[in-house]
Amino acid sequence: MKSKELKGKSSEELETQLLELQKELIKINTQVATGTTLKSPGQAGLVKKNIARLMSQLKK
Repeated sequence: MKSKELKGKSSEELETQLLELQKELIKINTQVATGTTLKSPGQAGLVKKNIARLMSQLKK
């Protein structure tokens, strides 16, 4: 997800996308905690970066 993609969206759309990403991060964290292997090792980092992008866009 690029920041250019986020600029055209409304705050409601950004909030719903933020909630979805937070739920996905919780799932990833539980998989890591239980010792299950992830599909992609860098998946958690990408989700965290996308959450940060969304939060910074919402603050503007």
